[in-house]
Amino acid sequence: MCLIAPWNAPLAHGVNPELALNGSYAAVSVGNWAKTNEVYIDEQVVRSIWTIVSSCSDPDNCVGHVHSDQGWDAEISMKANMWSVRRDIPNWIPCPDGTAYPGRQLFRFAPAGPGGRRVVGSPVLAGEDVTAGPAGACGVGQPLVIRMPFRLDKIS
Repeated sequence: MCLIAPWNAPLAHGVNPELALNGSYAAVSVGNWAKTNEVYIDEQVVRSIWTIVSSCSDPDNCVGHVHSDQGWDAEISMKANMWSVRRDIPNWIPCPDGTAYPGRQLFRFAPAGPGGRRVVGSPVLAGEDVTAGPAGACGVGQPLVIRMPFRLDKIS
C-alpha cells in the first residue's frame, strides 16, 4: 500500500519542521540487554537501516512511513513526543509440533539528548523494541514478550 498525499502535505503554521523524521537512520535493537518475560536473557543485536518519510500537522500529531532494509514496511506515528512503529512478524514463535505463531513488534522512541533528556530535533532517538506473541501459543498460557533497548541514529 502506498499513500502519497500526507507525506507531501505542507506543515501546519507554527509546527517545528524538526519534529518530523525524514531520511536514513541506523536502527539498533540492543539484544545483549534484552528481557524475555522480564528476565534478562541475551538476544541477538539487530542492526538495520530505516528510511523514514513523515510530516506533522501539529506539534502532537505526526504520521509517515518506514522502510527497513530487512524487507519490511510499516506506518510510523508520533503522539506526545513519542514515536511508534508497529508491525506483525509472521511465524515468530516456532512450536515443537511444526506450527508457528506471529509476533507483534512495537518500536517506541523519542529524541534523546545528554542525560537522557528529550531534545526536539536531536539526530539520536532512544526507546525500546518490544515484540509479543499471543497467550496460548505452543500450548503455553503466558505470552512470550521480548523487550530490549532501541536506538535510532540519523545518517542522512
